[in-house]
Amino acid sequence: MSDTRRRVKVYTLNEDRQWDDRGTGHVSSTFVERLKGISLLVRAESDGSLLLESKISPNTAYQKQQDTLIVWSEADNYDLALSFQEKAGCDEIWEKICQVQGKDPALDITQDPIDESEEERFEEIPETSHLVELPTCELSRLEEIADLVTSVLSSPIRREKLALALMSEGYIKKLLGLFRVCEDLDNREGLHHLYEIVRGVLFLNKAALFEVMFSDECIMDVVGCLEYDPALVQPKRHREFLTKTAKFKEVIPITDSELRQKIHQTYRVQYIQDIILPTPSVFEENFMSTLNSFIFFNKVEIVSMLQEDEKFLTEVFAQLTDEATDDSKRRELVNFVKEFCAFSQTLQPQNRDAFFKTLANLGILPALEIVMGMDDLQVRAAATDIFSYLVEFSPSMVREFVMQEPQQTDDDVLLINVVIKQMICDSDPELGGAVQLMGLLRTLIDPENMLASTNKTEKTEFLSFFYKYCMHVLTAPLLANTAHDKNSKDLQEGSTKINPVCPDNFQTAQLLALILELLTFCVEHHTYHIKTYIMNKDLLRRVLVLMNSKHTFLALCALRFMRRIIGLKDEYYNRYIIKGNLFEPVINALLDNGTRYNLLNSAIIELFEFIRVEDIKSLIAHIVDNFYKALETIEYVQTFKGLKGRYEQEKDRLSQRLNRYRRDARSLDEDEELWFNDDDDDEDGEAVEKRMEDDFSDSYGKYMEAKKVAANGANGANNNNNGKAAVSPPSSPPVTPNNSSASSVKTVALPATPVVKTALVGLVDYPDDEDDEEEEEDEEEEQSPRKRPRLSS
Repeated sequence: MSDTRRRVKVYTLNEDRQWDDRGTGHVSSTFVERLKGISLLVRAESDGSLLLESKISPNTAYQKQQDTLIVWSEADNYDLALSFQEKAGCDEIWEKICQVQGKDPALDITQDPIDESEEERFEEIPETSHLVELPTCELSRLEEIADLVTSVLSSPIRREKLALALMSEGYIKKLLGLFRVCEDLDNREGLHHLYEIVRGVLFLNKAALFEVMFSDECIMDVVGCLEYDPALVQPKRHREFLTKTAKFKEVIPITDSELRQKIHQTYRVQYIQDIILPTPSVFEENFMSTLNSFIFFNKVEIVSMLQEDEKFLTEVFAQLTDEATDDSKRRELVNFVKEFCAFSQTLQPQNRDAFFKTLANLGILPALEIVMGMDDLQVRAAATDIFSYLVEFSPSMVREFVMQEPQQTDDDVLLINVVIKQMICDSDPELGGAVQLMGLLRTLIDPENMLASTNKTEKTEFLSFFYKYCMHVLTAPLLANTAHDKNSKDLQEGSTKINPVCPDNFQTAQLLALILELLTFCVEHHTYHIKTYIMNKDLLRRVLVLMNSKHTFLALCALRFMRRIIGLKDEYYNRYIIKGNLFEPVINALLDNGTRYNLLNSAIIELFEFIRVEDIKSLIAHIVDNFYKALETIEYVQTFKGLKGRYEQEKDRLSQRLNRYRRDARSLDEDEELWFNDDDDDEDGEAVEKRMEDDFSDSYGKYMEAKKVAANGANGANNNNNGKAAVSPPSSPPVTPNNSSASSVKTVALPATPVVKTALVGLVDYPDDEDDEEEEEDEEEEQSPRKRPRLSS
């Protein structure tokens, strides 16, 4: 049983005048040889490590507060506190401290703190002036009392002496008795003096005085005194608010009278600090430190008492999830849990951990799953706040619960899907709730807070779960608002018109922007899962429909999504973009924007500049081959000329590589040199083709044969040079009529055949390079008219 009595929490006061929890352990008082004296030792209950080792100095001022707290200062600006689980343990240690210092345990303070400057003055004061003599507590002497209280605030020694005098003579209750008399007589002058007196007593910063002033017997009279500020023409009506307006609601009756009293006291003291007392000046902040501590320890005690009352919290969650509970009662229950969670934010991390673990064990998440799906907006808003506290505390705890839910046929009942649906259905025109929920979803799907040390499979398992059961719910509004874009593939004209299904409603546009922001986050952080989803759903094509939106912010969100994809420099994505001709809506948006110099213009140019700087070859070839005609007139930036330059450089490099292959082939066979020295073009072409078929890899040979058949089919029999037919550009004939049309890129809704050919763009350059070889052989006139339209017509 001694362990229970001696169980304590160790606190230190930080620079912000807030108490930091240093741990829980068991305190003892023993002689420490190294410190040469009786010392207080606290060893952690978890591992037995030493949390505190403090010698009981004869000159240190120890204070006993609220029957279970001992507070003292060991050095300048270093305050310590022991919070005991039981009053008996606190009394034992207090008696030991008083015994070492030779003090009476009946006192709540063992010493008067004296700094050096005060000590020097103290030595000069005659012995008879050690105690502050209080005037008789009479109406006629209220002004004298007020002057005395105000005058001592500048001196630490005199504050201590006055506090002792006020406690020893029961002076506070006598003053409050005079307040009632003055109020009955409407003695405004006396009431103003009492305001100054009570305010000064609060600034004495003594817990023992607070215990008296904030007791049930006295606190309303203290509030009454503080109503009569001399600076006000009419007194405030704080007591009327506390007794009539502010109602204490018990969603579940609290049977513990001590807990009820503590809740009332904490609310009223918080009201005094926040509402009644003026904001303290820089010089007065230290006067309120003990009041802050008083409120803090009260809150810790309230949370602890509620956590320990298992019947109370169990009943709260039972009624919260009971279908028979009426709406008004459920609203009060949810609001109680919300306030309870908000209350916990003042606690130290260890206390907060225990608090949320208790709620988790009681079933807070299943309860949220039910109430977040209700129609009552107030209930849903409060449930969202509770959910945010839980996600902020432990995303892993929420993820673990979600994955343990039974996989029912209807995915809508899953907690995350309930959250997504609430985000989608937010009725607020500004989507305030949706923005909050989107942030919570981002936290849940963020791999950065999925701790590999605790569960190595958490990331894989949760993301697989999310993409299987939840992603379709998240993307449903996006897919619904771009559903009819499939028909545009069949349109050769009009692709630049505003898409009729593109959301022009501002609230819908905002929602889609939020969804796109979350999807963009997924592209950056989820790699495999989101890549598979984009490919399977053709998601980027659907997103780029939004480039036609009249809301520029939504078009920018769609562009940002594509920019993140391209930023990964993943060839799987690049081939997907090329095959789907997905640069078309982006270039159309750039051309529709015209000469306006705005964010959309800059963002699109930055996209192409990134491709140029990073030298993404497949995309550069695709852009130049298909869109350069429309882009070459844009000269206020050098981006598109730079793309063309990169394209030409790559052509030259590939040409040199091909020439090197040829030189190697000729060196292997002297007879072949005779063929190449022959001026006959037909024989030259046949020799090249023969050598390539003999020495290149089988796959390359097969490719050239396929190219030869395709070129012969496109060109007909008008060319009897077999070597040239084998290396003619396969994509030129279909691209030429498309590019030469009047609508330029605006009508580049390409049919299936050219789309397939652009996927081979990495190899198309080989035939072009052979054309360069043939230019040296005076064949330029025949080939150049077909090559130029492909790049720039």
